[in-house]
Amino acid sequence: MTLTRGARITGAVLCAVQALMAVAWLVRDFRVVDGPGMLWDIWAGAANVWAVPATTTTATTLVLLVVHAATAVAALRSAVAAPALVVTGIVTFAVRLPGVWTIADSPAPEELRDRALLTMYAALVAGLATVVVGMAGRRPVEDGGERPAGPGRGAGVIAFLLLGFQAVVFAGWEIRLAFVYPDRLYPEWFTGGGPVVVPLTEAPPGWTSVVLILMFLVAAVGAVAGAAYARPLGLIAGGFLLSSGVLGVGRVIRFELYERFADQDFEVQLNTLSLVTSLIAGIALLAVLARKGVRRTPSAPQGPWGGAGPWGAPPPGYPPAQAAPGQQPAAPGSGPPPASPPPRW
Repeated sequence: MTLTRGARITGAVLCAVQALMAVAWLVRDFRVVDGPGMLWDIWAGAANVWAVPATTTTATTLVLLVVHAATAVAALRSAVAAPALVVTGIVTFAVRLPGVWTIADSPAPEELRDRALLTMYAALVAGLATVVVGMAGRRPVEDGGERPAGPGRGAGVIAFLLLGFQAVVFAGWEIRLAFVYPDRLYPEWFTGGGPVVVPLTEAPPGWTSVVLILMFLVAAVGAVAGAAYARPLGLIAGGFLLSSGVLGVGRVIRFELYERFADQDFEVQLNTLSLVTSLIAGIALLAVLARKGVRRTPSAPQGPWGGAGPWGAPPPGYPPAQAAPGQQPAAPGSGPPPASPPPRW
């Protein structure tokens, strides 16, 4: 299936609108803090949150900006426009949904909260509309047209291993935090509010982790199966992994934790290694899944002597060989007997 021209244009416009909303909030934070360097430190957790102005975004908004911009381009030109629009809409809706109830409890000024709430509603509507356009605008591919395809077998296996491993790592850290953090942080760690303070337009950290884990698992299964949606979803997952790894490794370098790696506790060492693996996995996923998809065609089983049937004989239903010009076709049952199988020793 492919998308009609009207659906492609509509999907691109919806993604462009969401990208512009992300740009507006990023620009607002750039103006509030002392340059992009401070904003980067805030996102990476390398700044004292009590000594810097309150921001409204995290690196999630930056990743979504890139995702929406790339999907807008893909909607106009790519064969995977339909799955790209559907996947982008679902991810946007899932990431932005908590803002409906968390913004109301934020200590931010009322005017800022109203703007943020309006943005969240617009993002949710645009996300759902993107899904509808990606599904309702499909039509059969014409003869000779390019069909949407998933990752090849090798790329699918690599993506499956990387995404599956990262899903286990993220889930393991969430389980570990449940034993480290005080009980008063739950369930607000996942739903927001109470002692958990998050930027105005972002989801609670636990909610974001759950969305990422589900994204990794769905993309991993789709990649190993060669599904067309696995490429855009895997690329989005790779973008989030790359962002997490870059910020984490940047924090390690900023505080020179690598120089004291051998002297640190085992859990701190694991955390550092997790950040490095996220960085590597993000780069690898983007490199593997950015390649053009391949449609997988099941090959016929081969006999031990090269044919598709037993002992090289043609399989049932295979068209008989054509007779040479001037010769009569062989009658059924005539001709030399089939070759005997090799003797068993």
